[in-house]
Amino acid sequence: MTEATLTSTSASPTARQVWTRTRGIVLAVVILLAAAVAIAAIRSGAQHGRLDPRSADPYGSRATAELLGDRGVSTRVVTTLDEARSAADADTTLLVAAPDLLTDHQQAGLRAATKKSGGRTILIAPDSPSLGTLAPGVTADPAISFRSTLSPSCDLPAARRAGSADTGGIRYSTSDPGADVCYPSDGLPTLLRIPASTGNGDTVVLGAPDILYNNRLDKQGNASLALQLLGSRTHLVWYLPSLSDTSATDAGKKTFLDLLPSGWLWGTLQLFIAAGLAALWRARRLGPLVPERLPVAIRASETVEGRARLYRKANARDRAATALRSTTRTRLAPLIGVSPAQAHAPEALLPALSARLDGDGQALHALLFGPPPSDDAALISLADQLDALEREVRRS
Repeated sequence: MTEATLTSTSASPTARQVWTRTRGIVLAVVILLAAAVAIAAIRSGAQHGRLDPRSADPYGSRATAELLGDRGVSTRVVTTLDEARSAADADTTLLVAAPDLLTDHQQAGLRAATKKSGGRTILIAPDSPSLGTLAPGVTADPAISFRSTLSPSCDLPAARRAGSADTGGIRYSTSDPGADVCYPSDGLPTLLRIPASTGNGDTVVLGAPDILYNNRLDKQGNASLALQLLGSRTHLVWYLPSLSDTSATDAGKKTFLDLLPSGWLWGTLQLFIAAGLAALWRARRLGPLVPERLPVAIRASETVEGRARLYRKANARDRAATALRSTTRTRLAPLIGVSPAQAHAPEALLPALSARLDGDGQALHALLFGPPPSDDAALISLADQLDALEREVRRS
């Protein structure tokens, strides 16, 4: 009997109660997991191994490396600046897959190693961050080409033999009069070959990487152009910048603020301005208070009783007595000709009150300005005396 009673009156939550309380959290976790799986599935066919000559994915470049190998060109992948610099030689083509990922220090070091090496340097889709150092005199146009497949329209033998190719991407302009400008789009080329000032070396700037992708190599003249540009030397060094390269963390003499992009500084300033405006908006009200109609009307007697219970619960007889005396003085002052501003000044209130009642000034002072009562009975007596005093003044 006792065991049955304990079981029926147990406070432990049931399985149904636990499920009711936690089903919202469980549902949120399930939605997050489903979203993660969906994103992973969508991105599973994305650009893995992009421009990597070891990758057989659609956006890899293994097919290009295999074709170059059949023609006797060796391909070596490097991921650090030191390896790329040491590989710069007259019989070597150095391909930089992502030049914009290089720091200023890395770009300067790479340029110093290649400008007099006598070899070929190929920059894949470089933009303003790297052109000034790796290809001096070349600037990128802000508007890219809207067409992917373009015609050579130049005298560069490799371009003339390849014909149309998918070079449409970033468009360039150069101040070098000896440069070959090919595959123009709206008057600006998407492929440049800038010969070195000394020796047989040159720099090739390619506006788009499409001709190197596995899934685009068999389109147009992409394969021909890629093999001729990358296979002009015996060795091909494929430089894939990596975050593990220690040279990328060499900031030189720059401070922490110098390394922050300008956008972060402007963004932080805007956040501070927005926070200041929000603080100003919430700190003060502009204009008068708007009265709000209460949903219910509360009688004054209920408010008095509620406050009295709070005073009693806190044993605050002193505050209760002060409130009673202050309210009484405020009501008595206009009855005896004392201004409201002097209602709580004994030297102004008591003489006028004594003249009105012909009473004892000392007794009135003890009643209206005396010490707090010592117990509840004294508080009740004080309230009765104040009430009687007010009635007497009103009758006089």
